[in-house]
Amino acid sequence: MKFEVSAKLAYETWIPSTLILNIEPFQSSGQQVLKEEFSSSNEVKINNAYSITPGEKRIKVIEIPDAGKISFLYKAEVENKFDIIPTEKLYDVPITQMPFSVLSYLHPSRYCQSDKLYKFAFNKFGKIDHAYEKVMAICDWIYSNVEYAGGYTTAQTSANDTITEQVGVCRDFAHLGIALCRAMTIPARYFTGYAYQLKPQDFHACFEVYLGGRWVIMDATKLVPLTGLIKIATGIDATDTALASIFGNIQFRSMEVGVTLLGNEFQDVQQGQELQAYSYV
Repeated sequence: MKFEVSAKLAYETWIPSTLILNIEPFQSSGQQVLKEEFSSSNEVKINNAYSITPGEKRIKVIEIPDAGKISFLYKAEVENKFDIIPTEKLYDVPITQMPFSVLSYLHPSRYCQSDKLYKFAFNKFGKIDHAYEKVMAICDWIYSNVEYAGGYTTAQTSANDTITEQVGVCRDFAHLGIALCRAMTIPARYFTGYAYQLKPQDFHACFEVYLGGRWVIMDATKLVPLTGLIKIATGIDATDTALASIFGNIQFRSMEVGVTLLGNEFQDVQQGQELQAYSYV
């Protein structure tokens, strides 16, 4: 399927500053950026646009030489391919058989304190044998027990906070899902991207789990179909995948995000029937 994605971000600066933007879809065998354009309202210097490992992302390091208002516009056409994987193939992979690149996603992190949630996770989900069913049970529990609402959490809210306060937005749902999966020895990583049919339009966060030898997407918010997700980045948690990092005296002013389906019928298969996974691995 093909999508057109766009993002417009506006800032105001008071001194020469640097901005790192992470808003470009990630290139992979399952996700191709067919064409793209990036522009700014003022003259800037773009130092780099490249991929970073571990994790998956493309960033632009932007030097803003003058004070004043400035905006950035990104547009791209992206084609996604996904696999429909039978649930019996989404088995638990023994740690000894995991690639080295996967192992870091078993550990606690700043926003995903899986070590603090082990007892809760074991009591709630430890008796479920099949790995995929375990992850689905985690997603269903979050969806049923955490209220989706803005204005209650901040950039400092962690999975431990969310399970206590039981309210949050997509970022918080993703962090909690990751932490509970890691507590069950299932590698999990943070996913940020564009999302078709998300209302109102915004960047969206969910997570990926490593099952059956590949990364597959899970979304505890159940706000959008998995086949409408366009990956921007993956990482340990939100610290790895920030859409914008500011260095200097810069104030964020506004943001507009758009996702449009291009010229073909949307294939909408819901999570929990057969799992949709882009061919990332």
